[in-house]
Amino acid sequence: MSKKTIIGIIQSKILNNYNSNLKAVIKNIKKAANRNAKIICLPELFLTNYFCQTENHSNFKFAEKIPGKTSKVFCDLSKELNVVLMISMFEKKTRGFYHNTSIIINEKGKILSKYRKMHIPDDPGYYEKFYFTPGDLGFKSIKTKYGNIGPLICWDQWFPEAARLTALKGAQIIFYPTAIGWHPKEKKTLGKAQLDSWVTMQKSHAIANGTYVVAVNRVGNEKKGNKKIEFWGNSMIIDPSGKIIGKLGNKKEGILIREIDYDKIDTAREHWPFLRDRRVDFYKGILKNPDDD
Repeated sequence: MSKKTIIGIIQSKILNNYNSNLKAVIKNIKKAANRNAKIICLPELFLTNYFCQTENHSNFKFAEKIPGKTSKVFCDLSKELNVVLMISMFEKKTRGFYHNTSIIINEKGKILSKYRKMHIPDDPGYYEKFYFTPGDLGFKSIKTKYGNIGPLICWDQWFPEAARLTALKGAQIIFYPTAIGWHPKEKKTLGKAQLDSWVTMQKSHAIANGTYVVAVNRVGNEKKGNKKIEFWGNSMIIDPSGKIIGKLGNKKEGILIREIDYDKIDTAREHWPFLRDRRVDFYKGILKNPDDD
């Protein structure tokens, strides 16, 4: 495995049309591959607009089996372009049983692994517990030709435990396909603080674990009935020292390409030996909730 690789991330504006979204992302994946990207990641649930703004049983029609029709499209594309793809999907595990799932496809067109989102939010405009069962596959590091990938998804990115366990599995890059933004009524008073908090959390995961961290968001306004979210973009790649080495804006679609050097992981961990100095013999309390006896 090379000491360096090239990451491509695609920040998308999602339409209310599966075929249009599929066509657009295929075009952008090819653009990223033409710019020598070897690992390419897209936003969370990029094939549909963010249906979790409301609780509506008709939205379950968007779910599909993995492997299935859509995963085959991306398997064929990975093989054609000789790239590793991270694809976020609404998975139908079985009848009435659904997950928010990321699949990792290697350069030969094979699905190497699935990751099912572990932390499921239930906030105004983000009613994901209505749709998704919490993940049952645990935290993972997936070995690929171009590096060890740690797949996590959106709400997972607020939990240091998820990043730490993924890093301990051997992940060199932690990926967060994401769908996050502002409620219009909150943006003026809380918007900057919310975005700053989100950026800070991603940087902290990179620093605390000595890994690369990649967050891939969508942009644009999406409405469901009287609900509306302005997705704030800011997709970024962060090195193991916490430095943002590339970031997109908050209004436009875009493709971000960056070369990364795995030697920087060793350098970060040697100079900031947080993993070495952990006191796992005294961490049993983390298995309890607040106020548990």
